[in-house]
Amino acid sequence: MSSSRRRAYPQPSYASGPGNAVGGGVPVPQVNQFQQQQAYNGVDAVNRQFQGLNVGGNDAYAARTAGGAQYGQYGQYQQQPATPGAGVAGGVSQSPYDQYAQTQAAVQQPLAQTGASSYYLQGNNNAAAALPLNQLYTTDLSRELPPPISDLSLPPPPLVLPPNSTLIPNSETANASPEYFRSTLNVIPTNGSLLKKSKLPLALVVKPYNALKVSDENVKVTSDTTVSRCRRCRGYINPFITLAENGRRWRCNFCNLLNDIPSSFEYDEISGTIKNKFERVELNYSVVEFVAPKEYMARAPQPIVYTFIIDVSINAVQSGLTGTITRTILESLDRIPNENKTARLAFIGVDSNLHYFRFNEGLDGTEVLIVSDIDEPFLPSPDGLLVNLEENRPAIEKLLIDFPSYFEDTANQGFALGPALKSGHKMINHIGGKLICFSATLPNLGEGKLSVRDEASVSGKPKEAKTLLTSADSFYKSFAVNCNSSQITVDLFLTSSTYQDVATLSNLPRYTAGQTHFYPAWTSAKSEDVTKLSKEVSDHLSQDIALEAVLRVRASTGIRMSSFYGNFFNRSSDLCSFPTFPRDQSYVIEMSIEENINKPVVYFQAGILHSTSFGERRIRVINLAVPTSAKLNDIYASADQLAIVNLYTHKAIETALSSTLPDARDFLVSKVVDILNVYKKELVAGNVSGASPLQLSTNLRMLPILLFSLTKHLGFRADRVPSDHRAAALNNLGSLPIPYLVKYIYPTVYALHNMPDECGLPEKLITTNEETGEEEEVVTTNILLPEPLNDSKSSWENYGLYLIDNSSELFLWVSGNVVPGLVEDLFGTDNLYAIPTGKTELPEFSEEESEFNFRVRQIIGKIREQNDSIVWKNLYVVVGGSSNEPIEISQQRDLMALRMWAYSCLVEDKTGSEPSYRDFLTSLKTKVSQ
Repeated sequence: MSSSRRRAYPQPSYASGPGNAVGGGVPVPQVNQFQQQQAYNGVDAVNRQFQGLNVGGNDAYAARTAGGAQYGQYGQYQQQPATPGAGVAGGVSQSPYDQYAQTQAAVQQPLAQTGASSYYLQGNNNAAAALPLNQLYTTDLSRELPPPISDLSLPPPPLVLPPNSTLIPNSETANASPEYFRSTLNVIPTNGSLLKKSKLPLALVVKPYNALKVSDENVKVTSDTTVSRCRRCRGYINPFITLAENGRRWRCNFCNLLNDIPSSFEYDEISGTIKNKFERVELNYSVVEFVAPKEYMARAPQPIVYTFIIDVSINAVQSGLTGTITRTILESLDRIPNENKTARLAFIGVDSNLHYFRFNEGLDGTEVLIVSDIDEPFLPSPDGLLVNLEENRPAIEKLLIDFPSYFEDTANQGFALGPALKSGHKMINHIGGKLICFSATLPNLGEGKLSVRDEASVSGKPKEAKTLLTSADSFYKSFAVNCNSSQITVDLFLTSSTYQDVATLSNLPRYTAGQTHFYPAWTSAKSEDVTKLSKEVSDHLSQDIALEAVLRVRASTGIRMSSFYGNFFNRSSDLCSFPTFPRDQSYVIEMSIEENINKPVVYFQAGILHSTSFGERRIRVINLAVPTSAKLNDIYASADQLAIVNLYTHKAIETALSSTLPDARDFLVSKVVDILNVYKKELVAGNVSGASPLQLSTNLRMLPILLFSLTKHLGFRADRVPSDHRAAALNNLGSLPIPYLVKYIYPTVYALHNMPDECGLPEKLITTNEETGEEEEVVTTNILLPEPLNDSKSSWENYGLYLIDNSSELFLWVSGNVVPGLVEDLFGTDNLYAIPTGKTELPEFSEEESEFNFRVRQIIGKIREQNDSIVWKNLYVVVGGSSNEPIEISQQRDLMALRMWAYSCLVEDKTGSEPSYRDFLTSLKTKVSQ
């Protein structure tokens, strides 16, 4: 293998117009409109040459966005010529793509990057009164084959705000980044009829937390407990308010009411010093946390409480679940958030009886108390069941070590989950907390008893959804609602090798803000299974969850929140209740326009009242400002295709569960047809007769393939799918944040056999030493990944090596005609059929022994590395077919099943009865032309 190393160079400067050298942050002189357009034409030409793109027509947007996609997510990009002096307020730290974007935006000021919050364009005082919004570019989908998947890593179209939109002029941190808050439309229609005419949805995607740990977020916190809110609409003071009466009052940007500025904004009574109100974090930052005063507390912040409900039936013991979970909890005790030493734990073992563990005060041991009455379960002791982790650490550790031995000889096949849940509820309902259930058995005793449903007779038929995917017992939803009112979240970890009725059980987490984690056919005999479960449970326990939380989203007058999607319970029409707030899920809120909007900007604000894991009551406030327009082309040019996919995913799930799976697939296709029809009728230039019916705004060109891919997803596909797998897939689709959702729908494929030499190694940059002026090579911690390929076998070579990431698993595809030397470098053997297949891990060779093996493992490690999700991706090695496979028939069957699973990730191709993307576009032509 080659031992060459990458030498990276600073981003080059490009001449983007007459006299306008741009690059390295050089200020750009002011130009007139004509020079401005010429500059953009020059940039487009450079982009095309730089990328080698074959982009025709008026697709300047395509050239620009594709030009920067290789550098990853959420860099800044400019979609249209801006007014002279317009600047970009950045929402993320400077990246290579941000540097490249500077060469494109030749008429803008250099990017002003911050590490925390917003990305939007804002004009200066000399800008025209009507600031031009994002320009509309048109793409012919039939000519975009293969589709440009680099668009999937781009941020949404920029938010172009009028000048002086913020209290602090030209603020760079006032508007929320798309990581926290994004709208399906980055230009809001001025009335409901225009929204209806557009056939585009209006919704917000909210992800209040962006890391599992507080320390990984850079959210500003107020210095005192002053919380200033509008007296009428109760909106929080924010960077978009205006001041009146010489700064003594502030005008609410939501309802226009004047409110008094708190005296503490300008004077600190404790220290007796004068303060500058313009330095307040709530007036400068889009995402901020207020320290809540006492009036925001119904009671003092409660401690973190974990009640572990552990399956101890014969299925759980024999599969190794009981032993694996208790060992994982033991090893994770130091990771549980317990800064103020108040965390409490309880344990219940469940088979046909309830096994409680009473901790004796002052003693290291515990005693087992068994309750066999599961019809009327009761707590066998008034104390000692729920104990302080810090004070009882030795006894808890001893219990977790001894726990499996209590049940190692069991023959009990019962699992009374319902009674165990009710007992756990009795134990902690006065405090709240989490009921974390680990199960390898279908609940078969007591309240909530379930039975195996008849899948064979309805699978693949129209009544499948209502028969197999809806709850089989009302207990689980009603109990979940009771838990929510008691501030209790239920989380499930399901590991059965047989039917477990995920569709019914998932109601518990859905209405209590928890999550259902599904591990089909899990066994401790497989080290990879143990690794995945242990890592995910440990990371789950270590999250800095928020407690006793509620979420409310406000909007400017005329906009109403109409539908809410995600794992929570609607306590009232617009108040979402979270007993504990997870940090790895997102939520979607659909909106309607009920009045004409006469203002150039509308505002949205999410407020999350919660208690931190360290016992402080806080309010996280997230602000978003979006421009408005009465023009359909502005609406389309600013639509966020990924946010739209997120909403339509939720609505398709809703359709499937209330109607049928075919109806859900038809819904997704109909949305594509509706949008194409509107675009053809209203926005195609001159509405030319005979023009392609598949023309669409360039910023929406990945919407059709994403919705098409969704119809082929495990949750919706027409093929026969085990109901547990389908239910688990629908649950994931309904809770994943956008970056993971997109990959779950359209997997990412990397070619490893011909990747550049620098891939899989730490990025190296050449920097200039400020003191000596000499160039120095700096090694970063970032591992470079190869460029993704389209999800199509047509882009594969029959001697290739490919890595597929579908957000939950990794597939390493080894083609049947792969070069033997490549196999030996990666696996340590040149015999293709001697390498381990299925769920496994790569052998570990040092960089000196095999550089290729080292680089591939580094890439896999980088893909698995994520600080905002607990998911650990198992690796499946798949060997492609050849004409002379020397394997037995039974092995061949298993290998074929594995191949078909991996092939299902190639969503652009025809798979089984499902059409290819090219076939889908052909069918769209007929539908749109009608």
